[in-house]
Amino acid sequence: MECPHPPGFHVEVRERYTAAVAEVTRLVRAVPEDGWTTPTPCRGWDIHTLVNHLAAQHLWVCQAVAGYTPETIGHRFDGDVLGRNPVGVWVLAADTAVRALYQPGAPDLQVHLPYGVRDVGGYARELTAETVVHSWDLARALGESGRMPPGAARYALAEFQGYRHLAGSGMFDPPLGTAPGADAQEQLLALTGRDPNWSYDALP
Repeated sequence: MECPHPPGFHVEVRERYTAAVAEVTRLVRAVPEDGWTTPTPCRGWDIHTLVNHLAAQHLWVCQAVAGYTPETIGHRFDGDVLGRNPVGVWVLAADTAVRALYQPGAPDLQVHLPYGVRDVGGYARELTAETVVHSWDLARALGESGRMPPGAARYALAEFQGYRHLAGSGMFDPPLGTAPGADAQEQLLALTGRDPNWSYDALP
């Protein structure tokens, strides 16, 4: 099968994806025992809900790459997938997803997703972009600055800029304005409806 992607795509998407999930792993390991109900910048979501969302998404990866469809996966990853071991479940989800993506030729495979058929490379780009944004959410909820590596912010921004009607998907708040000269992270946060100055301490 002829590779549909440009030179270097496989290496970049794997490296970006691996780095994004590694940052979430670092942050998840930093959640204090009593911190799982801490609010996040995601409207109505606490840390547990956010990590559960991420884990469920990434548990899909190895299933999809293995050829399973939404019909065969069914409701396996609905509801609370974290159980009593949220850190362990996230690490399992991240590790199995990375291994699936590193299978020879994996980025060129076609996978069946809830919204249609897509190549694994494009699917990984999508997940990477969302994971980068959610790592900021998690970092801010934990009181960190949330400063993204510039390359990660640019990569995620480029992916999200290719989506139409982002706010209309129901997954993001309406985009915010940015000041002239805003960097990639500031543009990314604004595009996904996030206040760069969000702070748990400032909540009413």
